[in-house]
Amino acid sequence: MTIKTPRKIVDILNQYIIGQDEAKKAVAVALYNRYRRMQLSKDMQKEVTPKNLLMAGPTGVGKTEIARRLASIVDAPFVKVEATKFTEVGYVGRDVESMVRDLVTEAVRMEEQDQFSQIRGKAEKEVNKELVRLLVPVAKTENRDSMNGLMDMMSMLRTMESGNRDTEEENVTDEIREKRLDVAEKLKQGLLENKEVTIEVEQAPRVNPMGDMMGMGIDVSWMMSDLMPKKKIKRTLPVKEAREVLIQEESHKLVDYDALYQKAITRTTNNGIIFIDEIDKIVAGAQKNSGEVSREGVQRDILPIVEGSTVQTKYGPVSTDHILFIAAGAFAESKPSDLIPELQGRFPIRVELNALSKDDFVRILKDPENSLLKQYIALLKADGIKLVFTQEAVERIAEIAFDVNQGTDNIGARRLSTILEKLLEDVLFEGPDMEIGEITITEAYVDEKLKNIITNKDLTKFIL
Repeated sequence: MTIKTPRKIVDILNQYIIGQDEAKKAVAVALYNRYRRMQLSKDMQKEVTPKNLLMAGPTGVGKTEIARRLASIVDAPFVKVEATKFTEVGYVGRDVESMVRDLVTEAVRMEEQDQFSQIRGKAEKEVNKELVRLLVPVAKTENRDSMNGLMDMMSMLRTMESGNRDTEEENVTDEIREKRLDVAEKLKQGLLENKEVTIEVEQAPRVNPMGDMMGMGIDVSWMMSDLMPKKKIKRTLPVKEAREVLIQEESHKLVDYDALYQKAITRTTNNGIIFIDEIDKIVAGAQKNSGEVSREGVQRDILPIVEGSTVQTKYGPVSTDHILFIAAGAFAESKPSDLIPELQGRFPIRVELNALSKDDFVRILKDPENSLLKQYIALLKADGIKLVFTQEAVERIAEIAFDVNQGTDNIGARRLSTILEKLLEDVLFEGPDMEIGEITITEAYVDEKLKNIITNKDLTKFIL
């Protein structure tokens, strides 16, 4: 876990998310408390549980973005789930434990990526040797002796088990050695990157959507794939692409996966973050019908996961005691106190995110890293066009976004994407064929392009 103080965490969040200072402060403290916990004695660590957060606020104000950026800041395993996708035990649908299994899978991917980067040099060295052999192959000697089917089968089995590289190396002549030395030098100098080479790679396993139908975190197809021999397929690729494919295969051979899975589980239990969105949608109303009773059942199923339990996954058992849970919802038709009391108690930190103002929209357009305006400017630059927005145009776009949100459904900052796409549709369409070096978006252009839509409320609902 990368150590950053709460103030530094907030500073980083400010680069991407406008406003919502209270929420940023709360999540920064919750995250840093993990570092504080790791400094305690083992006995005390067991007692200190994460202070889970519940964020309430309209859609599009930054709830998901805060949680996602939070995980990237400390390089923590992170998954986002929607509470509405789960069903009560006994119903058909995803069970709540799947969120933990997804989190472990993400941790395994991150751990694998880390270890692959550490051994890349060693793997690349072996792969370059293999590429030399493939680019300068040994001429195969033809066996004219007749062989019966049993001999063919035995030969195939020997090839699968030990490969035929040793046999080939016995037939290497001085001429081939000289050619390989020359090719190795050219490879080192990067002169053969675009030359095509045929490689044999393991066929990717087919995804079996029915593999975990039992809901126990045990994918039968995944278990069986380890018992069956790996099927090889041939691919012809440029050297630079073939190298990356072979490095991946070589890295898999060099990594100790038993140790990797244990590290991934530790990473999950100590650093994992699960973001449960739309938690307000599983609140049962005052007059409960059968569907709403099922929603309350989902809350009761989520409760033990958040409280702390052990979930069986294909990588091993995972404790959820110290996973950080962040729940969020708009709570437009309900309130956090409508959740079952036991679940409320597991989210002690409550923060309310504010609706966005016109000034917030102006800042969202301009200030964050990779803001919307910066994205469109970069896109048009690919066509050789310099796109410029005047300050008046930016303020007018922000004003329109704010007004449309007030007059129709409030979808927060997402409204800006819809408005900008409509505003720039002609420029984006004509861009590749235009020879104009610079296009300036002015307030007058914004009004001309969007005025008819804004004044016609029916059109506004459908287009913006």
